[in-house]
Amino acid sequence: MDKATTGYRQLLRLPDVRALLLAACLSRLAGRMLGLSIVLYVLDRHRSPVLAGWVTFALVAPGLVVSPLAGAWLDRMGPARAIVLDMAASALLILALAVAGLADMLPVPLLFVLVTLFSLTSPLSSAGVRVLLPRLVPPASLDRANALDTTSYAAIDVAGPAIAGLLFATIGATPSLFTIAALYALAALSLVTVAQRPSPASSRDRKPVVQEAIDGVVHVLSHASLRGLAISYALYMVSLGILYVAVPAIVVRQAGAEGMTIGGLWALMGMAAAAGALAIGHMRTDSRERLVMMAGMIASAVAIYPVAASFGLLGLAIGLAGVGFFSGPIDVGLLSLRQRRTDPVRLGRVLAVSISLNSSGFPLGSALGGFLIVRSTELTFVAAAAASILAALTAWVLIPRR
Repeated sequence: MDKATTGYRQLLRLPDVRALLLAACLSRLAGRMLGLSIVLYVLDRHRSPVLAGWVTFALVAPGLVVSPLAGAWLDRMGPARAIVLDMAASALLILALAVAGLADMLPVPLLFVLVTLFSLTSPLSSAGVRVLLPRLVPPASLDRANALDTTSYAAIDVAGPAIAGLLFATIGATPSLFTIAALYALAALSLVTVAQRPSPASSRDRKPVVQEAIDGVVHVLSHASLRGLAISYALYMVSLGILYVAVPAIVVRQAGAEGMTIGGLWALMGMAAAAGALAIGHMRTDSRERLVMMAGMIASAVAIYPVAASFGLLGLAIGLAGVGFFSGPIDVGLLSLRQRRTDPVRLGRVLAVSISLNSSGFPLGSALGGFLIVRSTELTFVAAAAASILAALTAWVLIPRR
């Protein structure tokens, strides 16, 4: 493949890239719908923002814990097969969740069990997409490929919450869960052709899977760039985790609105994120990734407080749009820096651990958001903004320039 930079259209003409992005979009749509549907379900059935925060925590945190093992298996089976395995397992678990809901047999303990099991395989696809994508595009096109990947996330942030809110408002939680299970199944099917091809494997002797998992953790923690990214981005994700639980609770409490309004706010945030990702994709971030991330984190803090905290629903909408727009450059900078500074031989293990550490702030933020929002709306926004400022400071201090 030519080393010259490949444009967005040329990238999308590559069959394997199209298949990967389709699978990623379908599974992310399902995941985004699931996250909001679970929060709305708990708020509707139990009227408890605190419980909603802990269910969101269970949806994410177990996968972070097992990510080193998932990364080792990802390197062994190949990223395409790992993604298909995760999506198939997710479809079955959400189907079980929907059937239990349909039979009115979904008590809180069973809900926690099913979302925890769902979380355990999630590192396979979250890391697998980022391992497979650099193998399918020229090195000079990595920024644009990552911009497409980030834009797909942003597009899902437009469609996912809007669809989830509409379905929840019109047909209820259980049919929404059946729809989510179907999307995961379609995602698995769309990548089967790529998964059937031989995966490039290392000829070196394999260590036991636990040892490979430990090696991945040690490598990330001892690598200055990856360690700095893990800490700074985790703090940034605390901000998003707080907003993820706090915003629905605020809208329901203050405006008496249901899923469609909340979905519309997340959709606005997603459209802004798509614009931010595509804008930064036209720039070469090589050697400037850290500065791009820092600028986005500081601007996000301002968008959270005072903007989102002021002027009622209008201020909340403007603030969330700002957070979305600046998340695009942050994510593209993160993806490109991590891929450029990671040994390709270790990519699966390293990315699974790194992504999980990067994301660890989200479940903590969601639990914190549920705790804070029942006490003080202003304090909730201040905490979210403070986490984003701390993320920028740690990026400056801990991520090496080279």
